[in-house]
Parts: sequence; C-alpha cells; structure tokens
Amino acid sequence: KGAVVVLESTVYPGVTEDVVGPILAKESRLIIGRDFKVGYSPERINPGDRDHTIDKITKIVSGMDEETIDALAELYGSITTVYKTRDIRTAEAAKVIENVQRDLNIALMNELALIFHKMGLDTTAVLDAASTKWNFYRYSPGLVGGHCIPVDPYYLVYTAKELGYHPQVILSGRSVNDYMPMYVVDLTIKALNDAGRVINGSKVLIMGLTFKENVEDTRESPAKGIIRGLQDFRCELYGYDPLLSEESIA
Repeated sequence: KGAVVVLESTVYPGVTEDVVGPILAKESRLIIGRDFKVGYSPERINPGDRDHTIDKITKIVSGMDEETIDALAELYGSITTVYKTRDIRTAEAAKVIENVQRDLNIALMNELALIFHKMGLDTTAVLDAASTKWNFYRYSPGLVGGHCIPVDPYYLVYTAKELGYHPQVILSGRSVNDYMPMYVVDLTIKALNDAGRVINGSKVLIMGLTFKENVEDTRESPAKGIIRGLQDFRCELYGYDPLLSEESIA
C-alpha cells in the first residue's frame, strides 16, 4: 500500500490506466487510487549513445492525479529536468510519436534514395545541397531495426483502427522501411551479376549484425532480413560483428 507504480515502456495511449492499473489491482487485491497509484514516464535512453544519458535529457512525467505527478517530478527531478503532462494518455502518445516521427523521417529518406538511385543521382549530394536551406531537416537513408522504431508505430495504428480510422502515412512509412533489407539483397545480387559471378554458392560477408552500431542487441536487426534474402539465392554467407560472440553469430 502507498506505492506509486511507474510504467516506462512505450505503449499506446490508455495502456497504463486501462490495462496495467486494473491488472495490478486484481493481482494485488488493492484499490487503485486509494491503496496505490500509477504514473507514466517514458524511457528516452538511446542504446549506444553516450552523449544523451539520462541526466542530460528531459524526462516526461505524468500521473493519475496531481499528487502523483508532483511525486514523480520530485523523484526524476533529482536526476534530470522534467516535463509534466496534463495526464497519462498525453505522455503515452508523446512517446509513441517520438518513434513514429523518426520512422517516417527515415522512410522518406529511404524512398528518396530509391528514386534518386533510379535517376542516377547521388543521394548524399542531393541532401548536401538541400541542407543549405535554413528550415530543411536532414535525415539519412538507412535500415531501421531494434525493438522500438519498427514496432512502436503499430501501437498507434492499432489504437487508430479501434477508433475507426485507418492510418495511411504511418503504414506507408513502415512498408518502405520493411522493404529496405530486400533492396540491399537486390543490390548485392546485381553486383554479383555485374561481376560475372555465379549467384549460387557465392561467398558473401555481412559485416555488422546488430540492429545498430555500438550495441549487442540483434532484436529486429535488418541484417536478418538480408540474410534470409541471400539464403534464398543460395549464397554462402559469413557474418562478422565485433560485439557478438562466434557462438551467437553461428
């Protein structure tokens, strides 16, 4: 009794109060709001990033009432700066769109890269030129992986569909980013063909197997999609990643 339970995971708006709270109340046989309270403060740690540590980022805090919000603001405020939201659902939505926005920004760059490749243009050169405008926000094309960015957009999609709205932009971005590993496979096969190599049995080394640099996490790694694609062409595959053991690579 008297505890404040704080959820930090990325969830769709409503999970803390409509799902987590009732489960805790049922399992503990305590009354939410009287015996214990719930709050939400989304995690903002970026794996492999040594610059944006928890003491250097703003922490969103929210709670089921003002007392809870103030308690969490005091707790997290002893470590870093805090931002109070008016309610828990607002904080949950804020966290989701942080990841949705990043996914969509990368998807836009990926689609532009696909177009520019067909046009014979250097994407980096195009971005260099566009970046000279003061209000152009530069992102780079690339593979999207991990247990956050490729997954979190579907939380918002689920909620939207439950409310009778079918998101189009969010799902289009996901479709583009999901395609990119196969695009790498296509480029690899074309390069082997251009070099006059027989695809079946060609030796291919994949350097970098985690979902991003400087982490040991392989969850939702785009490398897995590349591996599956090249296996379909019966390539002889080898992998290297300095952060993984030989056993995990095998």
